[in-house]
Amino acid sequence: MSVRAYIDMYLEEVKKIAGAVDKNTLAQAVEILRSTREQKGRLFILGVGGGAGNATHAVNDFRKIAGMEAYAPTDNVSELTARVNDEGWETVFVNWLQGSRLRAGDCVLVFSVGGGSEEKNISTNLVQALKYSRSVGAKIIGIISRDGGYTAQVADAAILVPVVNAETVTPHAEAFQAVLWHLLVTHPQIKAHEMKWESVK
Repeated sequence: MSVRAYIDMYLEEVKKIAGAVDKNTLAQAVEILRSTREQKGRLFILGVGGGAGNATHAVNDFRKIAGMEAYAPTDNVSELTARVNDEGWETVFVNWLQGSRLRAGDCVLVFSVGGGSEEKNISTNLVQALKYSRSVGAKIIGIISRDGGYTAQVADAAILVPVVNAETVTPHAEAFQAVLWHLLVTHPQIKAHEMKWESVK
């Protein structure tokens, strides 16, 4: 494939995905986030790998733009690695959520390509965290791809990034996590503060 052909293919895939994302599920996510803030609930954002990087950025946006109390367990590398070393990778998120006293009225937002799977032993730390989140009555939003995995099974709003090419699932899933959280955080029902460049005339 030529240099230009791949560029054309990739950007065409982006257009297809943007047109196919389920808007009703996005609206459900907006309502969950609005209600969470109204109840003075907190937003906990979970992700691994690229999802962890996206979680850091999203925490900033939800705090600064949406005026929500938001956290990501992967932002504190000392605590994260201590928990992995002492307790294991599988329980790193659930133990962190327990320490944060996750409760009904809070919301957990998951960034994951596949959504986690106990059967396939993939992202089981997310699976354990979601089981706990459900048990305490916290709301769950997922921005995920493929079939959505465990996240899609238990989420109150499972936003699927459609698969248009089996060879580019991960880059599109992680890129659209950013596209979609920016949509959510700037939605008129969520945005509480103006963004810097938009305020400069």
